[in-house]
Amino acid sequence: MATIAELKSALKETLESRGVLGQLKARIRAEVFNALDDQSESRPPLSHQNLLINELIREYLEFNKYRYTASVLTAESGQPEVPLDRQFMANELNVVEDPSSKCVPLLYGMLSHFLNDSKGEKAGRMFLRGPSVPSEKNTRDIPETGVMAGPSGAGPFTLHGGCR
Repeated sequence: MATIAELKSALKETLESRGVLGQLKARIRAEVFNALDDQSESRPPLSHQNLLINELIREYLEFNKYRYTASVLTAESGQPEVPLDRQFMANELNVVEDPSSKCVPLLYGMLSHFLNDSKGEKAGRMFLRGPSVPSEKNTRDIPETGVMAGPSGAGPFTLHGGCR
């Protein structure tokens, strides 16, 4: 007859091999976070830039099946529960997608663009300026809805696919 320790070990191995143990741990962390989250503490308003950044991250997390992490991001950031439309995101980011790029998150396509398409081309490098992080004193740098931060007049870049 198996001992309790052997049964615990076998159960743990089975749950790990099926991927259930990691899911349970993530679920517990998410539930603990939700229980401890102080809803009375007001969050700063979600800027347009942060809304777009959070949505890129959420799309990546959900694509990779990090659902509990995505749920914590949504709860903690104040991101709307309903994901933003992908075409809206592409338009806001000044991105043109080819058909093969639509099966992966926008973040993958953007990273691929910078790693592959512009490699070795000094003219193809993008100039990055400091972010417009909102503060109580300085909110003039927050882009208005429908206005993308960054250099004006820059044309869209095309994302090429890489479906997995």
